[in-house]
Amino acid sequence: MTEQFENITRIHIGEKEIILVGTAHVSKTSAEQVKQVIEAEMPDSVCIELDEQRYQSILDKDKWKKMDIFKVIKEKKATLLLMNLAISSFQNRIASQLGIQAGQEMLQGIESAKEVGAELVLADRDIQTTFARIWNNVGFWGKQKLLLEIIYSIFSKETITEEDLEELKKQDTIHAILNEFTTSFPQLKVPLIDERDQYLAQKIKEAPGKKIVAVLGAAHVPGVTREIKKDHDLAKLTERPPKSKIPKIIGWAIPVLIIGLILYTFFTNPSAGLQQTIAWTLWNGSLAAIGATIALGHPLSILTAFIAAPITSLNPLLAAGWFAGLVQAVLKKPSVEDFENLSKDVYSVKGFWRNKVTRILLLVIFANLGSSLGTILGGADVIRLFIENI
Repeated sequence: MTEQFENITRIHIGEKEIILVGTAHVSKTSAEQVKQVIEAEMPDSVCIELDEQRYQSILDKDKWKKMDIFKVIKEKKATLLLMNLAISSFQNRIASQLGIQAGQEMLQGIESAKEVGAELVLADRDIQTTFARIWNNVGFWGKQKLLLEIIYSIFSKETITEEDLEELKKQDTIHAILNEFTTSFPQLKVPLIDERDQYLAQKIKEAPGKKIVAVLGAAHVPGVTREIKKDHDLAKLTERPPKSKIPKIIGWAIPVLIIGLILYTFFTNPSAGLQQTIAWTLWNGSLAAIGATIALGHPLSILTAFIAAPITSLNPLLAAGWFAGLVQAVLKKPSVEDFENLSKDVYSVKGFWRNKVTRILLLVIFANLGSSLGTILGGADVIRLFIENI
């Protein structure tokens, strides 16, 4: 029966029969196909392309209500959360246009596994590990560009056509959002696609029973088909990348250089030293404040960004956006309604700015981006004034 469907791949490894079902994450047809395949095959295990975090998110519709925005900022997870919300926005926007539920094929896989008595296996790698490995691969400027790409995906109002939907069947949601970025940064393909293919393949191969149905985004089917014949070390694939010492060295070298130049200039020419201090303060403070303003921050949050940026830019352990975000969270504390509406508000640009939760996240990100730019321009001005007054 299942041979009538497209996107079905059968693999035999020893005594195991593995049926890969390639789906589009926003296709109603895909969900129906998942149901029919599982009911026809009666597998011992059903593997789905979810990790524990995304699995709980699908099951727990009230997850946003339990979020502690203060904890998110203090644990430096604002960027990660914004990336997750951007992916949710992209997926939900398409699903809403097509009149279906985002992730419906995964929900169907969960439901059908329960109905036929199959064991459910969460086969994907933890999304935070994937993002950490992506983050490690792109460098400083790549991080800035990635954030802008994510923000652009929020702004996008493009509608989805049937042709686009067919194309989506060839890639998963995360890859769909970062598709253009992976063109500019091909090294992202390794943590985003290749490593996850290996992880998925190993988890599927290790699933209990002799017959296994795996529900995957169609982009992963060719890779999983290839990698499932090899053995992969799951522990190695889930390692968080070690932090390079170079960014830390550069992070501390910049403030030492800036402070050293300003102090030296003060001793030799106090007037020029004062100019350097003012230039550093204005570049950092102004651009961080502009970032906070773009996020429609409270006036005191904007002022906090302005005051904090010249100081935090001299300490790699701190960031202006964190302080501005905390002030915003205190002054404009998200209500229960904001958390309840979060999953709907991320459908649109207006919703991102209207919702107090996402506005705080945007404020943290934009203030930090402004402060980073201010550090570069302010540092260049300090060096210029130093050279002019040698």
